[in-house]
Amino acid sequence: MEQINFDVQLRKELGSARARKVRRANLIPAIIYGGGAKPTIIQADRKSYDRIHRQHAGESLIYHLNVLDNDKKVADFPAIIKDIQLHPVTDEVIHLDFNRISLDKEIEIEVKILTKGEAIGVKRDGGTLDHTMWELDIICLPNNIPHHIEVDITNLGIHDAIHVKDLILPAGVRTKHDPESVVVTVAGSMREEVAPAPLEAEAAVTAAEPEVLKEKKKTEEGEAAAKKPEAAAAKKPEAAPAAKKEEKK
Repeated sequence: MEQINFDVQLRKELGSARARKVRRANLIPAIIYGGGAKPTIIQADRKSYDRIHRQHAGESLIYHLNVLDNDKKVADFPAIIKDIQLHPVTDEVIHLDFNRISLDKEIEIEVKILTKGEAIGVKRDGGTLDHTMWELDIICLPNNIPHHIEVDITNLGIHDAIHVKDLILPAGVRTKHDPESVVVTVAGSMREEVAPAPLEAEAAVTAAEPEVLKEKKKTEEGEAAAKKPEAAAAKKPEAAPAAKKEEKK
């Protein structure tokens, strides 16, 4: 892998207030760890970093850091970025953590997983691509670090998946990820409506029939009960006229 030359300056003033002063000068506060030495406090030119970031977006990079004290070079060595802190509102880079490395010792690093092509399950069948794993932890020598891992998804149909074990890694590169972990899959369309199986539908109808019959019976009984008083009133004989009191003789 190509090493990107990057000049950084030693930073002698520490603290949050000093770091804000560095940012106002259009510089990025940073720290270099590793190499069997104490962390080195540095600052990097923001424009230079942004230019490298734009040119190599999505790639894992090895930086060849040229550490300067004013105009004097005091050290140079390869390093990788271990952490990037962003402003919570503007997403501007506010701090960088570098890790010094040795080119003849394996390192563990994350690389991006990129997809290639358009899945047939999406293009033809209206499915949805579910990209569940975006980065892969790999172990290799620094010079063997791939820019990214590419996954061809062209032949993925509905409910098909690509797992970690299916990934094609470059020579000298390995991973400790679970081989069965899903990287990308094609889910069914949200518009699909699953119709009940014939037997299930029949069973549902059969189960519903007694309830319907019960309701019908209740309705008929209610109507009959409502008619009984009317029928009883209609059939009730008229009261006999009261007997006339016997006249006194």
